[in-house]
Amino acid sequence: MRKLLLAAALMGGIPMLAAFACAPALADETVNVDGSRAVLIKPAAPRGSVILLPGGNGAINAGDNGEIRGLRGNQLVRTRQAYAARGLAVLVADVSTDLKSAVDYMAAIKRPVVVIGTSRGTLRAAEGIARGARPNALVLTSGFLSPESGSGSNVMAILGSPAALPRTLVIHHRQDSCRVTLPAGVDPFIRWAGGRARVSWLTGGVAEGDPCQARGHHGFNGLDGQVVGLAAGFR
Repeated sequence: MRKLLLAAALMGGIPMLAAFACAPALADETVNVDGSRAVLIKPAAPRGSVILLPGGNGAINAGDNGEIRGLRGNQLVRTRQAYAARGLAVLVADVSTDLKSAVDYMAAIKRPVVVIGTSRGTLRAAEGIARGARPNALVLTSGFLSPESGSGSNVMAILGSPAALPRTLVIHHRQDSCRVTLPAGVDPFIRWAGGRARVSWLTGGVAEGDPCQARGHHGFNGLDGQVVGLAAGFR
């Protein structure tokens, strides 16, 4: 059935996104990455890998059989299957997961390996790179990017030099009103990166509740498809 849907999509009979929506979800599997529990989704023939670093306290609290019991509403956690549907092997990392070990783990499955961090996950991405993680590319969404973002702890401060940055995509909402990921922090970061980073701005969606949580513009509420499309296409 899946082959028929994909064939129809390629012939123009069904929109491609609709075809993927009809495909069954792949299984979430709990794996051990250097002593830390993470959740893996692995297509049969992946075309690359992504490591997802959620925001907040970063604790996904993985169960024995791929269950994610923490941060389930986080933008990266809630869209993990959408990355797998695009043919990518997906690792949802816990706050305790060493990023260098995670990159090595996913590189053994399929390169290129792209690290995608959101909110406080962008700080963990920078910390991991500062300690020697070497992904092929980096995506920072709703990031703690520069002093102008509103926080003394930011990617620029952690890395110190743009020479440490891999190829980087920043995805940011123009109306993000979280006090530590203000849109004003994006342009200083892009200038500092000196050609190593570019930005994709998003608008629209729905803002509800705490502006620093997943249901606000900070969490790209209502824009998940656009975020996944941009991040999954950056390799």
